[in-house]
Amino acid sequence: MKRVILLVLLVASTLISVAQQTILHCGKLIDVNNSRVLSNMSVIVEGKKIVDVREGFVQPAAGGRIIDLKNRTVMPGLMDMHVHMESETRRGATADRFTKNPADVAFDAAQYAQTTLLAGFTTVRDLGGSGVNVALRNAVAKGTVAGPRIFTAGKSIATTGGHADPTNGYRKDLMGNPGPAEGVINGPDEARQAIRQRYKDGSDLIKITATAGVLSQAKDASGAQFTDEELKAIIETAKDYGYKVAAHAHGAEGLKRAVRAGVSSIEHGTFMDDEAIALMKKHGTYYVPTIIAGRSTADSAKIPGYYSEIVTPKALEVGPKIQNTFTRAYKAGVKIAFGTDAGVFMHGKNWREFAYMVEGGMPAMEAIRCATVHAADLLGTTATLGSIEKGKFADIIAVEGDPITNINAMENVRFVMKDGRVFRQN
Repeated sequence: MKRVILLVLLVASTLISVAQQTILHCGKLIDVNNSRVLSNMSVIVEGKKIVDVREGFVQPAAGGRIIDLKNRTVMPGLMDMHVHMESETRRGATADRFTKNPADVAFDAAQYAQTTLLAGFTTVRDLGGSGVNVALRNAVAKGTVAGPRIFTAGKSIATTGGHADPTNGYRKDLMGNPGPAEGVINGPDEARQAIRQRYKDGSDLIKITATAGVLSQAKDASGAQFTDEELKAIIETAKDYGYKVAAHAHGAEGLKRAVRAGVSSIEHGTFMDDEAIALMKKHGTYYVPTIIAGRSTADSAKIPGYYSEIVTPKALEVGPKIQNTFTRAYKAGVKIAFGTDAGVFMHGKNWREFAYMVEGGMPAMEAIRCATVHAADLLGTTATLGSIEKGKFADIIAVEGDPITNINAMENVRFVMKDGRVFRQN
């Protein structure tokens, strides 16, 4: 009897496998590995994986299905290397820290995750939140919530009063001393403790705020905020735990300290100088520009009362500079991965970063590569993500129009598949 049951289960499993075969008929297919656009191609998907890519329009096996994308441009699922899934900009958002419970944050984050996925971003790095981002990653992975594949830093790591000190702007009796558990460190020993706490919390990577920032409730926007000894302890401990480190950095000095210490990526990089560019090339450090964050915060700062009085002048000063920095870094040959800082602007508008990158002098194909193959390289996931080829996860999107000739077509996402499951088709 047991053998009969086992045989029935095996037959059912085989039938399900066949039924799961999906063939995408692609009018145009962007081959990001070779920077070319192919015509009239078929992508064959079974389960979560791509099992083949063939020329022509292939017919499915019995029980399979065809998805007609002949009038679309197909490409790998996009990857945004800098988002904040727990929040979204709005006037007076500073008060949310005192009025929102973790459950409120979680419900908002679930909506932002879905919006991000439907915009064509199938993988993201979440670079700092309250810790709800870890639970969100798990919920997405389980299929409880629709969203992109999330690699999260959990809580960012800062120094006392630094950009990611969660008590900045509080009245003095509420400030206290958050400590390493909350991501606030002073000295190498506490730096090591903070990394270990991120490991305990379940983070996928480490995010540090190597310099001051724009939206924190502190007057400086660019000063260095870690000593070399603290950075050394962070990088050494992160390596022990298998972590890559992303460094928020606007100012040149803090940026250079972080690169010398061995971070994997620099976020924003507004005031990087020629020495910083040379160091990043020498160390192979990725640059994640977030041009849209700079431009959107500068625009928001022009609206009276949108930000606090201490934030507004920083946003007006720093915001407009990032695009020029991007252009200099790109022309100098710095490695670039796509990232937006979504949450600083409205989720789902991430595509605008492509337009700003092209406006800044990068060809459209290379901008798309930054959000696919380069992003996968930064994450360390080139074996499974970043391109449409046999054996990789079936993360595939399609847009209306041709983004190679008109980058604004990246706004027109009409099809989204992640892990072989279709989330959008219209």
